Amino acid sequence: MPVIDLNCPGCGGPVGVGQKECNYCHRPIYISMFNSVFNMKMPELKKELDENPNSQKANFSIAMCYWNLKLYDKALPAFEKAIEDNFDNSESFFYAAVSLLKGKKAFLALRSDIDKIIEYLNAAIMIEPRGIYHYFLAYIKYDFFERKSFNVKPDWQETLQIAIRTGVSQADVVQFFEMLQVEMPECLRV
Repeated sequence: MPVIDLNCPGCGGPVGVGQKECNYCHRPIYISMFNSVFNMKMPELKKELDENPNSQKANFSIAMCYWNLKLYDKALPAFEKAIEDNFDNSESFFYAAVSLLKGKKAFLALRSDIDKIIEYLNAAIMIEPRGIYHYFLAYIKYDFFERKSFNVKPDWQETLQIAIRTGVSQADVVQFFEMLQVEMPECLRV
């Protein structure tokens, strides 16, 4: 497992994943990474949602709980609620797209689900063009469209190059396929 050094964007001082403020310059720290999830306990989530049903943090956390339990049919509407609460959270769109695959290869998905996945990924990319979002799109274009001999522009190879230029890491790719629970196609290694 690779070690990641995190630094404060203000002063460059070392910070930890659980830190809310830099110890040196006291700037607030918001750590957002590909595998981030909120760590609220269920009673806290229930209380938060009872008090504020549109709490974007609580709705996203509930969605992640369902997703982590592989309850994709419950996770998807929860992510869609989180999207309604905050259109600017690219991760809600990303995880909604992942939920639509339901732990299966893209090749086995319905075309309507693939179209919705692409819609969610394009929305996530518009908000925040992360390499992993482009990579997920490249995977969809390869495993669904290329394997079924459908033409799509840009194709999976061009989309993979965009993901690489945007900065997808090998660690993100490995984690992505672990998350999907499918084997990584050899042609999609970065």
